Amino acid sequence: MGTETYIENPFTPTFGEIPPILAGRSIILNELSRAYGASRRRPCLTTAITGARGSGKTALMAAAAEEACRRGWVVAKTVALPGMLDDILITARRESAHLVAETSTPRLSAVEIGQFVGLEWENPERLSNWRNEITLLLEQLERCGTGLLITVDEVQPTLPEMIQLASVYQLLVTEGRKVAMLFAGLPHNMLSLERDKRVSFLRRSQKMCLGRIADFEVREAMRKTVEEGGRQIEEEALDLAVEAAGGFPYMMQLVGFRMWDARDSCDPITTDDALEGVRIASAELLEGIVKVTYGGLSAGDKAFLSRMAKMEAPTSSKIAKAMGKSASYATQYKNRLLGQGVIEEGLDGVLRFQMPLLADYVAGLAQD
Repeated sequence: MGTETYIENPFTPTFGEIPPILAGRSIILNELSRAYGASRRRPCLTTAITGARGSGKTALMAAAAEEACRRGWVVAKTVALPGMLDDILITARRESAHLVAETSTPRLSAVEIGQFVGLEWENPERLSNWRNEITLLLEQLERCGTGLLITVDEVQPTLPEMIQLASVYQLLVTEGRKVAMLFAGLPHNMLSLERDKRVSFLRRSQKMCLGRIADFEVREAMRKTVEEGGRQIEEEALDLAVEAAGGFPYMMQLVGFRMWDARDSCDPITTDDALEGVRIASAELLEGIVKVTYGGLSAGDKAFLSRMAKMEAPTSSKIAKAMGKSASYATQYKNRLLGQGVIEEGLDGVLRFQMPLLADYVAGLAQD
């Protein structure tokens, strides 16, 4: 009796990993690719990426960084945490070591203790700071015909080093340096950073808000991922997977991963496989993202969502009336929830939940 050969699962429901097919992101990636090779600076070289948890911010930045490497740029990736400036400089130097000669930095060589304190430096002519060190590196990279891309994930607007990085970056751009920065975070954190008067220039950066991906793009990406992975998928199974994904990148990868693993087989993915995948993925999304997101909201936010979940085609004015509140009150909470990536607003003013299962979860709580 023969044994089935298991084919490696091509879906990637893991943090920051680049999917084989990155659905709905071709426009920004193509724009960045052109910018990396352009002789004149393009706006997308400074881009703020926002979106709810699981919307694919980190994966998009990773794909943009990969494309920069292909175009010969040096890439320094970091997360907005204490020590991020040193991390950027150390990473940039390591990644550019094959292009530029290592430079010496001033080191303390002796201390005299007596009536006066004296310090001796090995390279006193090169007393420096972070701005000068990164400028020196950029000058060396420019002589090699390339530039530096800095990516910052999980933006924290109150972190002093985040403000310092943004301030120095503005000076580098003004000086005509070949430098780019992509920074990603939750919408309310990004908005707080842009409101900081010390880095107000960030308001003019290009914005990329990662919302719902169109179903046709999800469908095409899931089909291609399955087929390039070495299997086929039944049409009805694909319909179920696309519907469950709800245009949400993380859910798309999670459903795909679970339905692929429903059977250790090279056979086509069936409706039963898709149903099992959707069941498991839904439970994981609920626990890992939906409940976490909802738990971080204020009582006012939750009350607004509760009313919204009970309505057909909810708008801010309808919710205000149902809550017995003023229009300005409802607008305040609408803006808060929009800023946190929890809901989105159509051109007709109709509000909708931005992530799968959140509407059902909120509606279920209201019935308890």
